[in-house]
Amino acid sequence: MFIARQKRKENIAEYLLYMWQVEDLIRANCFDMDQIRATIVSQYDQPDNVKEEIAHWYEDLIEMMRSEGVMEKGHIQLNKNVIITLTDLHLRLLKSPKEMVYGATYYKTLPYIVQLRAKSGGEDLPEIEVCFNALYGYLILKMQGKAICVETMEAIKQISAFLAMLSAKYRDDINGELKLED
Repeated sequence: MFIARQKRKENIAEYLLYMWQVEDLIRANCFDMDQIRATIVSQYDQPDNVKEEIAHWYEDLIEMMRSEGVMEKGHIQLNKNVIITLTDLHLRLLKSPKEMVYGATYYKTLPYIVQLRAKSGGEDLPEIEVCFNALYGYLILKMQGKAICVETMEAIKQISAFLAMLSAKYRDDINGELKLED
């Protein structure tokens, strides 16, 4: 909860990846609040009232996952909305003549996006979501200690740079500092 709040303020890409991880942690704990309290909430070095607040946050997320039918896979609407918002910003940035560096970074990333879409069965996912899926998949492989080939690392490096730039533009936009038109 605290980590999510902080990441949302500082870096929207890290926030989304964190929230996807939280969804998977909930699944790994079988939506069992006793188990979540024992394996996750108890690890926080916080007073009991704060731990209760954290537990309540997990309970709310569990309820969202159940009601939205994403218990086995997929993401809650709250997280989908981040993708929608970032996709909207991405399209605005591409249209802006002031954002040539952003556009160049995107076009440098595009071949990786196309390749990843083809590997994933040609799903019609938004490009931004494809990028996040790639990063999340990479993080999972890394946590599992699996070998990652040079080509994948090259793609991840470019996608990370692209999402970092998009995240910075998002922060500027939220703070009213992004000027796309004259």
